[in-house]
This record gives sequence, structure tokens and C-alpha cells, in this order.
Amino acid sequence: MIDVEKYVGPRLGGVIRKLMNTEHSDHLGITMKTPFTLVLVVLICGAAVAAIYRLIFGIGPASNLSDLWPWGLWIAFDVLGGVAMAAGGFLIAAAVYILNWKKYKCICRASILNAFFGYLLAAISICLDIGRSFVIWHPMVMWQVNSIMFIVAIHVVLYTSTLATESSPMVFEKLGMNRALDRVNRLMVGIVLFGVLLSLLHQSSLGAVYLIAPGKLSPLWYSTYLPYMFLVSAIMMGISMVSFETLLTGKVFNHEPPREVVLGLARGVLITGGVYFAMKIGHLITGPGFGAVLDGSFLGNLWLLEMAVGVVLPLVLLSFRSVRTNFDRIFMVNILVIVGVLQNRLNVGIFGVSEFATRAGGDYFPSTMEWMLTVGMIAFAILGFKVCAKYLNLFPETHH
Repeated sequence: MIDVEKYVGPRLGGVIRKLMNTEHSDHLGITMKTPFTLVLVVLICGAAVAAIYRLIFGIGPASNLSDLWPWGLWIAFDVLGGVAMAAGGFLIAAAVYILNWKKYKCICRASILNAFFGYLLAAISICLDIGRSFVIWHPMVMWQVNSIMFIVAIHVVLYTSTLATESSPMVFEKLGMNRALDRVNRLMVGIVLFGVLLSLLHQSSLGAVYLIAPGKLSPLWYSTYLPYMFLVSAIMMGISMVSFETLLTGKVFNHEPPREVVLGLARGVLITGGVYFAMKIGHLITGPGFGAVLDGSFLGNLWLLEMAVGVVLPLVLLSFRSVRTNFDRIFMVNILVIVGVLQNRLNVGIFGVSEFATRAGGDYFPSTMEWMLTVGMIAFAILGFKVCAKYLNLFPETHH
């Protein structure tokens, strides 16, 4: 056993020792020293190198972005996609603390933690994507309430802080800080309500960002209703992500996924997926028309692929009771929805503006460092979740 106090002092050393105690989670059988963990650490180190290089030498040498193509992988995937995947946090928190749906309490902590990592990585991506990363703090003191970019920035900061507060009871329990734990629990309903408001606004505001580019974004995706479509698709993806991680952690961490919870989440995907399908078809009818997606063009095929994988196929499959009541089939449907909504975010953020940027002389494909940073941040989220499952009481209903 390493003498922690020798390096960090007795007070901080005692805190670290308490956090590293596994009395609440040894029953999950989680082993940290595995080849998979080593791979995650290597990927994280690669991302750290890429981030340092970008901060020292600038965004130009580190990426393939340009004035004609200012947003790429870091925004389309890391921010738009990552925030959508984090939507399950506010949904489950609202279900448990506001609607008092007690059956979802067993997955509440894991859902909120997953959302926290999603927003944390989105914040890091935004910081690295802007030209002057070292002035990222300016929106906190230099308010511009008429700017949609200010709205996005302030939402990310506030909701990330809210998610950290919602996750704090696990840490307070571990450290035996009963007074702090009691205070947070008393305020939790208000905290969750504030977080739900922030998340609803933020999910839609990410779509609203693209309303400022009507001449750049393809008509297949540009719509005055884009903020609402972003919100509904994020809810669909958030539910699928919660179901996906519930089933996956059940297999990996050796505990039985709660059946009623998984079936309820599947019904939620079916309902929100139907609403989203109606919105997309409505936009197609009143906007570019069916001919725009059936003309064999690259963008038309991407629209069809996005809808087929992320909406139509999941809805068809979930319409069968044999699928809605089978864990393995629900797991596959969750993957389809996640992939489909991620494709939508890539379509809006990258492919949908490709025709305009190409006509203006721009060209873009993510650089090696862009890929390194994105993959490394995903690895960081996975490893962080594993560490929390190991050392914190992340699944209290499985602890006896």
C-alpha cells in the first residue's frame, strides 16, 4: 500500500484513502488492472498530448479547420452528439425527484454520472475548439444576452455544475460527510428542477445555433423547428443511452438489470421516436420535399440513412412486443437509435454544410489530432465511469 500521506499530506491523504476504499462496491467484482484499462489510459494520454499541442501551437496546426470550415468533428460529434447522449441525466432525475417514479431510482445515479461526463467532455471540446482557449472564462463576466453562443456557453457551465452537485451525494457518502449529504438531499428537488430547465433550454439551443446559417446548412436539415427537433431527438437518444448503459453495466458489473425499468425505457423510445418521425416527415413535406431525398444525391442518401437507422427501424422493431420485452433485442435497438442520432448531429454539423463550404473553396477531413482528442475523451468517460463504479456506491440497489 502506497503511503499517500507522505506525498499529499495527512488531510488530503485521508480523503484519498476513504475514496479508494471499496467496501461498497467489491460486490461488483470490478478489476482495474486489465488490458482494457491499459488501452483506455494510452488513449487518454494520446488525447492529452493532442490537447497540449493544440494549446501551444494553435488550432490551425492541430486541426484541419479553416475560416471556410470553422466547425468540425469536435463540435458535431463531441458537443452536439455528446450533449445529446447526456440527455438521459435530466430525464431520469426528473422522473425520480420530481415525478416520484421510484422504479427508476436504481439507475438514477448512473444516469446522472453519465450525463456529467458527457457535459464535461463537451465543455473541454468547446474550450479547445475556440480560437483563443485561454479566454474561455469571458462569457462568465462579459454577458451578451442577445448572442445564441453566449446562451450555449452559460448553459454548459451551469448544467455541468448542476450535474456535479447531483452526483455529489455519492462522494459525501464515501467520505462520511453526513452534514453535507443531508443539505444536498434537502435541496435535491430544487437542484433537479433547475437542471431540467437548463437542459431543456440547452438541448434546443444547440439546434438554434444553426438558425444563424440559413444559407450554409442544407434545406434537408435547416428548419425554423430545428431547436425542437434537436430537443426531441436528444430525449429519444437520452432514453436509449440510459437503457444501453443499464443493460451493458448489468453484463459487465455482474448485476441483474431491472426488468420493469428497461421495458419502461423501451416504451419511452417508442413514443419519442414516433414524435420525432412525425416532425422530420413534416419538415420534409413543407420544406425540400421527398424528391430531395430520393434523387440519389450524397446528402439525400445521408438523410435516408439517418432516418432508416435511427428512427424507422427502431420504431418498426419496438412495435413488436417480442422485441420490447427482450433485453438483447432492446440492446440492439438502443445501438441503432444512438448511431442514428449521432449521424443526425454529423449531418447537421459537417455534411449539411459541405456543399456551401466546397463551393466557397473549402475542404475538410478531421486531422489525426482531432481523432486522437475525440477518441481519448471517450476513453476518459469510460474509465471515469468504471472508477466511480469501483469506488463509489453507484448502484446502491445492488449492494447488500
